[in-house]
Amino acid sequence: MRAAGDQMDRPARGQGNGRHARSPRPYAPRPAQLSVHSRSVLEALPHAFLTIAPDGSITDANSAAEVFFDISVAVLRRHGLADLLPFGSPLLALVDQVVERGEALNEYRVDLGIPKLGAERIVDIFAAPMPDPADGTFVMLQERTIADKMDRQMTHRGAARSVSGLAAMLAHEIKNPLSGIRGAAQLLESAVSDEDRALTRLICEETDRIVKLVGRMEAFSDERPIERESVNIHIVLDHVKRVAQAGFARHIRFEESYDPSLPPVFANRDQLIQVFLNLVKNAAEAIGEDAIDGTIELSTAFRPGVRLKTQGGGEPVSLPLEFCVRDNGPGVPSDLVAHLFDPFVTTKSSGSGLGLAMVAKIIGGHGGIVECESHPRRTLFRVLMPMFAPRDGRGITANG
Repeated sequence: MRAAGDQMDRPARGQGNGRHARSPRPYAPRPAQLSVHSRSVLEALPHAFLTIAPDGSITDANSAAEVFFDISVAVLRRHGLADLLPFGSPLLALVDQVVERGEALNEYRVDLGIPKLGAERIVDIFAAPMPDPADGTFVMLQERTIADKMDRQMTHRGAARSVSGLAAMLAHEIKNPLSGIRGAAQLLESAVSDEDRALTRLICEETDRIVKLVGRMEAFSDERPIERESVNIHIVLDHVKRVAQAGFARHIRFEESYDPSLPPVFANRDQLIQVFLNLVKNAAEAIGEDAIDGTIELSTAFRPGVRLKTQGGGEPVSLPLEFCVRDNGPGVPSDLVAHLFDPFVTTKSSGSGLGLAMVAKIIGGHGGIVECESHPRRTLFRVLMPMFAPRDGRGITANG
């Protein structure tokens, strides 16, 4: 965990940090940190959890809070909540209200707007006083983006099904007539002048291009069951990196941040290669051939707590395996991010808009989700997938 917070100085007791004017409170000794049992319960929560002392300082936090604020627990404990948030943050006001009223309060769809992270953070806030109000306040932050991503995944899958029907129709209604057009052009080629022969060749080339496009769309109509097995994602990513460095990404520096204890993913190896080749190629094209500091980072991690209810009902599926492709290109226009996985949506002048739609279809067919977060010089594609479980039903932990 990056200890960026070590650069911050804690304000003097009873004083603000200049960004948020808070009413002075009588000094109360900082409460003891959570017991071992309480901490084990909080560590199991997938949401950021903090305990705030009456003077506004942070007394404890769980691992999800470390990830949320991108600061270690040790550093969080040395600072006040006001140090992490912008002036006038709704979270600071809500904590003040909990202290004044002595009762639990909730607030939904709040933008914390954390400048240090350079990103929009929409959360639901749950705050409540501790059993002894002198000990301070409990605060839990549930990111709305997680729920919103799940909703978008259902939209992506619906769009992919629509394209499946369109592709099946195109294959039948277009490919056969195109074969006749191409055959006729080839027959004409032997009976026309050299000047006209260029036109017949143009007809053949254009019909081949259309057939190729229809063929790519036809892949969406393939609804056969996916043959899946235990796959080591690091072998897949290494293969993708070698292919990229030998061709379209030879001018780009690759960085790797892998969890060596990651369990295998339950997937089709060839389709995973197709997915990550597509994502890496998109990243390389976004960076551009003229970039002198182009970087693509491949990372893997174990993230327990994410579950998705699959199409057709049944129990939610756990998606603890996180695979990311990050680049330092200019980013995706904000108005396109939410629709990036829809068919025919593209930022390239010559693109077909089918590559990312195919990525969404493949990952959705595996029961996973894929999402994009984009800011200038930081675009992240995140894939969450289920891990492989032996036939005897025993699970595999992050430690193998």
